[in-house]
This record gives sequence, C-alpha cells and structure tokens, in this order.
Amino acid sequence: MVRARRRAAGLTLAILLVACRHDVDIGTPLPGAPPFDAALVAKLAAARRAGESPHTRHLRPDGTPLYTNRLALESSPYLRQHAHNPVDWHPWGDEAFETARRLERPVLLSVGYSTCHWCHVMEEESFEDEEIARYLNEHYVAIKVDREERPDVDSLYMTAVQTMSGSGGWPMTVWLTPERQPFYGGTYFPPRDGERGARAGFLTLLKKLRDAFDRDPLRVADAAADVAERVRQSLGPTPSTALPSASVLHAAARGAASRFDAANGGVAGAPKFPSGLPIRFLLRYHRRTGDEQALRMATLTLERMAAGGMHDQVGGGFHRYATDARWLVPHFEKMLYDNALLALAYLEAYQATRRDDFADVVRDILAYVARDMTAPDGGFYAATDADSPGPDGRPDEGRFFTWTPAEVEAAVGADAAPLVTAYYGVTPQGNFHGRTILAAAGGPLPSDARRALLAARSRRPPPARDEKIVAAWNGLMISAYARAALTLGDGAYAMHAARAADFLLARRDRDGRLPRAVKDGRGGSPGYLEDYAFVGAGLLDLHEATGSERWLEAAIALDGVLSHHFEDRDGGGFFRTADDGEALLAREKPGTDGAEPSGNSVAVMNLLRLSELTGDEHYRERAERALAAFGDALGHAPAGVGEMLLSLDFALDTPKEIVIVTVDERATAEPLLRAVREIFAPNRVLVVHADGQGTARLVPLLEDKVAQGGKPTAYVCERRHCELPTTDPAVLAGQLRKVMPLP
Repeated sequence: MVRARRRAAGLTLAILLVACRHDVDIGTPLPGAPPFDAALVAKLAAARRAGESPHTRHLRPDGTPLYTNRLALESSPYLRQHAHNPVDWHPWGDEAFETARRLERPVLLSVGYSTCHWCHVMEEESFEDEEIARYLNEHYVAIKVDREERPDVDSLYMTAVQTMSGSGGWPMTVWLTPERQPFYGGTYFPPRDGERGARAGFLTLLKKLRDAFDRDPLRVADAAADVAERVRQSLGPTPSTALPSASVLHAAARGAASRFDAANGGVAGAPKFPSGLPIRFLLRYHRRTGDEQALRMATLTLERMAAGGMHDQVGGGFHRYATDARWLVPHFEKMLYDNALLALAYLEAYQATRRDDFADVVRDILAYVARDMTAPDGGFYAATDADSPGPDGRPDEGRFFTWTPAEVEAAVGADAAPLVTAYYGVTPQGNFHGRTILAAAGGPLPSDARRALLAARSRRPPPARDEKIVAAWNGLMISAYARAALTLGDGAYAMHAARAADFLLARRDRDGRLPRAVKDGRGGSPGYLEDYAFVGAGLLDLHEATGSERWLEAAIALDGVLSHHFEDRDGGGFFRTADDGEALLAREKPGTDGAEPSGNSVAVMNLLRLSELTGDEHYRERAERALAAFGDALGHAPAGVGEMLLSLDFALDTPKEIVIVTVDERATAEPLLRAVREIFAPNRVLVVHADGQGTARLVPLLEDKVAQGGKPTAYVCERRHCELPTTDPAVLAGQLRKVMPLP
C-alpha cells in the first residue's frame, strides 16, 4: 500500500514537472487572466488531439495556437472551436459560478452550436479580439454552452432573453448574476459601437453592464430575480384541462390557411422554415375531412421546397431554412433533424398522393445521410456548417454549394453545359455574391449531369462536420429510415435504422438511461425528454418495419425511464429534465415545437401507439392526461404545437390495428404489405408475425390469429374488434381505406 502511494505521488510529481517543460507549452497566458495552475496545464497538454487544426487566427510561427483555454478539455465540437480564443472560457458547471461568487463578478453566458454562421461571426469579431478578451477576463467569468448538448440550459435562458427583449436566436448572449439569474441578454452583438449599424457594441455593453453590477447591485439583483420568476412561471407546469376536442384540429387548419403563401407555399413572408407549416397535420386533416385546400397547402409547399435552393440539388438533403420567400437562398448549414423530419413529411405525402417525385425526395435525403452523415459504427452525425473555405482560405458562407457557368462547364462538359445551366438557373451574374445557388428551373436534365456535378463538388474544401451523435436526432432519423423501409419496400433502409438504434442502445448505462450525445466514443450529459421520446418513436417504427420484437421491448424500456424520471404524474405530460438532474431556475415541461417537435408531442404519440399494440389502457390514460395538460396551448395557439396535433388526431380517431400473419419469413407477406404501404392510414399500428414463432406476450393482438390456409393473412381491427381476415390484398386495401370522418 505504501509503495503504491509512493508510485502515485511520483506520477503526480512527474506530471507537474512535465507540465512546466516547453514541449507541453500550451501557449501564452490569456490576456488579463491569471496563469493556469500546473495541474490544469498538464490536463490541457494531454488533451491535444493530433491533426486537429486550431480554430483561431492567433498562431505562433510554427502554426500552433498562441492561446489555449479550458474548452480544450471538452468533447463538444462547438466548445472545442473556442478552445484557442484568448477568452478564459469555462464550461457550464458549478466551478464557474463558484468562481464568479468568489470574485464577485457577473457571468457572461454565450450559447451557440458548431454550425451556426453568426456564432462564427461573433467569435471572429469579439471572442478572437484581444482587447475584448482582456476586458472579459478581467471583469467577468465567461461560460460557453453548446445548445445541442445542453438543451435545458439553452431553452431556459432563451426564454429569459425572449422575456427581456421580445426575440431570440443564436448566438445567445446573456448576462447572469453568480446565482445564475439573468439580468440582460440578446443574440449577436457587433464588437464595437457603430459597427453593423449598432449604437452600442459588445465591448460597450460589457463595460456598462459591469458598471451597473458594481454600482447598483441591489437593483441588478432585483431585476434578475424578477426575470427568473417570469421564466419559472412561463416554463412551469400547466394546469390540466379536459381532453381537447376536434374543434382544435379545425381551428389549426383555418390558422394554417390564414398564414399560407399561395404562390410559394409555406408561411407567407421570409425567412421560411420547413417547420413553419404543419404539413403532416394538413395531410391528416385532408384524409379525415376531404378538405382540398389542406392537401394543396401541403403539396405546394413540398413542391416549392424541393425545387428551391434550400434543397441541395446536387448532393441531396436540405439546408436549414430559406432567407427569402421563394425558398431560393438558404442558410447553408444542414441539420440532421431537419432532414429526418422532411423525409417523414415527403414520405407521408407520397402515400397520400402516390406522387413518385415525393418518394424520390425521400430517397435523395436518405442517400445524402448515408453518404455524408453516417458514422462508421452506425450513428448519424449532427450537422454540417454553413461556411466552407474560400479561395483565400477564410470561411465563406455557401461557397461549397454555389456555382459559376465555368465551373458547371468544367464539370459536365461543353456539350451538356447549356442544358445544365438552364435547368439550374446558373448565370454569369449569379444570385448569391456573384455565384449561383442551384434551383430546379425546369426542363430535361441529362441523367449523368448531377453525378458529374457532385463529383466535381466533392473536390472542393467541404464545410466542417459536427460529428457528435445526438440521441434525439438519431431517433428522428431512425424513424425516417424505418418508415422508408416499410413505405418504399426497401429493406436496406431498415438496416441503416437498426445500426443506429443498436449504437444508441449499446450506450445506455446500467440503469438503462441514454446519454444526450456521443462524441469520440464519450457519452456526454444524461439524456433529456427528447432523447427518450424520439428514440422510442424510432424503435416503434423499427418494430413495424421489421417485425422484430426486440425493438418493441426496447421502446417499452425507454418509456419506463420516462415514466419514472420525467413524468408529471399530477399534472400530466413530461418535464424536459429528469427528477435527479441538475436543478436550474425552472424545470421546464415543453409543449411548443421549434425546429424539432416538442418531446411531449412525440412522447404522447408513443403512448398512444403502445396502448394499441399492447392493449394496456394505462398508456392511453397517460397520453390523455398529457394532451389535457397542453389543452390551453392546443386551443389558443395550435400553430406552436403542430406535432401534438398529430397525437390529438390519433386520440380522436379510431386507430386501426393491423396484424399480418405469415407462414414463415416476412417476405411472403409482401403482397399484403404493398397494400399497407400504398394507403395513407397514419393512425394505425402494424404487426407482422410469423405463425407459430414467438408469443403474444407483448402484443395481445396476436392471440388466435393464424395464417389461414397456409397463406399470409391480414387482420384489421379497431379497439380489438376485427373485420373478417383476408388473404386478398385488394380486400385489405378496402378495409384500410375506411376513414372515420372528423366531427
């Protein structure tokens, strides 16, 4: 024991001595900040990653970074982007706030994400500026947060910023007391007065707010406490009401029509977000009412998005949003969750309309994800940047995705170039900083032209890719692949979904709990509501696509974690954070959708599906309590809870329980499955089961259902009451087409 202690002491001393040597020099001390102690220097030196280029303009002659801060110890790509700023950044945590209390300083909280263009701008203008960094280091404790890894912190302080300023966005910049209460906030700030039209720049604000913090601390504390209380009231539990009625769905359809852009699709005006119009709800509304306007709003929006520059016409997939009303000029970052949600929307539109062009868009998205966004071990990467290196090596927004006529000709050849430039609208003057964002202008396109353009583009310096694997977003993409496998009849898609699901499930802890994200093999903070809800939905979709019982078992297990740690058993619905998670200013119960659906919306749908599959009414009771908890939002602001409208439509319908029993393997059920995939019947569950294999332990629907006459047989039931079984796909199709009209 003594020898072991001596060895440990010797190792510690060796680390400290090595940390002081030049070969682990981590750079010049940060301006205005005290030197790091030897233990931190040793950790920073050990955290260096071979081949990782420093994201800074402050370099020594040998190309190594001049400055290094604590963020070099983090796994988040966004935090590591700021690891060589001259700012003395801290990650979110008790240590930073204890330092602020000890030094009697305010906290500067900066929240963003790795592919955020204006986050990069503010970094370059302010956080790389040594004068601003010195002032920050001398007068504040600076904290950097990746909103994608800490959605709880992001949502809480975004609510505060919106409360104080009336708007929000990223980068988000918030001034806090050492008690974590916000007293001022905004988004992007130019560095100095007068720049980009700002009356007061970031440095001026830093000085004025520090002065107020010192001169009138009681007033600042009172203002911060008031904002914190308003945030608590805004994010706290809502009182339960009765289960909302069909009038909510009618009102939501009228509201969508009032905001609709009849020329371009989507919501009128700009910018245009793909989540702005509740397309999947409108498809359901048309199904149950026959409202042709609802169908037209959905299909026109999907047509215009697919034809515009927001759709990557060469590489597939969609950019974040369009800055104009015509879907032409995108914000060029690509997010995994956007592409998953759009794949689901186009997939359902294909079922509702039988339009092959919508199915082609789904294939386009999934091919892009398989090629560019899939990790070797099966998980899906988070995002790619809006910026890529320009000719001078500096970041240039959209450079990777835009073209000149000469570049098109070099890619496709002189003979094909006139046709290709006409099809995509490529002109000498361009439509974006002298270059052209491709849009489908119409006419024939040579079949090999797109491949040639993609090959040429692949030789350009690409945008940076955020390679963290976010559980929630992977859940959405698992759903996209699994549903595509079923709807398009392509088993390869199910394999992609299964690999990602296995990746996530293998990283649960011993209590069955998911990490929020995985990067470089390391799990980050514990999972949130969205992670469990979205992954659970993906597992249910995989169960339907493959018939494998293990996916249903895993979905039930994840719901068990939600029920135990996240559910509001008194008021209904689910909190974003677990009952044993970090205590913030408020424990949010999110219902409003953003770029992603709310976790509650998806969790409610999971419960409704589990109730139909298992026959356990307790699932449905929990779902109805949650819908009642958000009854006020559904009744007064349905546009903000578009995904929950899908759950309400399911709850107010009589869902179909479809069982297909085969003699042996699933492939023999293909004629019957073709009938299922060709009919838009979203309010249903599907079980495909081999006769005599397994039990009805999890799915009582299977009891007494056999393959009649040795042929694959379909049973269509509602509330456990079944129509006559059939082996005829045409009869099955007729049963599935029956719709309960919306009252």
